[in-house]
This record gives sequence, structure tokens and C-alpha cells, in this order.
Amino acid sequence: MTYTLFLVLIMVVAFLLILIIMVQNPKGGGLSSSFGGGGTQSLGGVQNTTSFLDKSTWTLSIVLLALILLSNFAAPKTHAVDTTSEIENTIENREVQDAPAALPVETPTTQDTVQ
Repeated sequence: MTYTLFLVLIMVVAFLLILIIMVQNPKGGGLSSSFGGGGTQSLGGVQNTTSFLDKSTWTLSIVLLALILLSNFAAPKTHAVDTTSEIENTIENREVQDAPAALPVETPTTQDTVQ
């Protein structure tokens, strides 16, 4: 439940951040000047508006980063990793087989001895 809440909040903050960035007036020309955009567009020219947009961009980006980091702790841990190897599993699950019966020991005869 909390992981889903984090995902929804991340999506909302990311959408707001995109909107805030798109509304800002380009300061250095950037891509708009290279495509003939001249840079004569203004949003009203008020210093307070650009200050608010700058502060909101930084705030939303910090909130987005914090939400992404916190969502890592809320992520469901359903897939546990098995750390034992296949060889260890085979050894543990192997049935102990009976050792073959010992062969009878033959006693040396007089013919077998070397003189």
C-alpha cells in the first residue's frame, strides 16, 4: 500500500516538475535560439515570477529525489534470493547409499608365500 502511494506521489511530482520547467523563460537561449526562436518571448517579465519558478523547480526536484529514495525502503520484498548453490542443494538432498559389503579377507596359503 505504501509503495503504491510513493509511486503515485512520484508521478504527480514528476508531472508538476515537467510543467514548471516548461513554463520557465529560457535564460541562455538554449535550443530555442538555435531553431530561430529569437528569445523575445516573456512570461510577464516580473522578477518575482522567475524567482518563484526557480525555487519551485529546486523544491520539486529535491522532493522527487527524496520520494525515489524512500520508495526503495517501501518496495515489496517478495523475491527472496536463494544463496545456496546447486552443489550444496545436491549434497544436502542426496540420500546416503549403503557402502558395499567388505570383501572377505583371504588368508595367505603356503603357495602364496615367497621364499
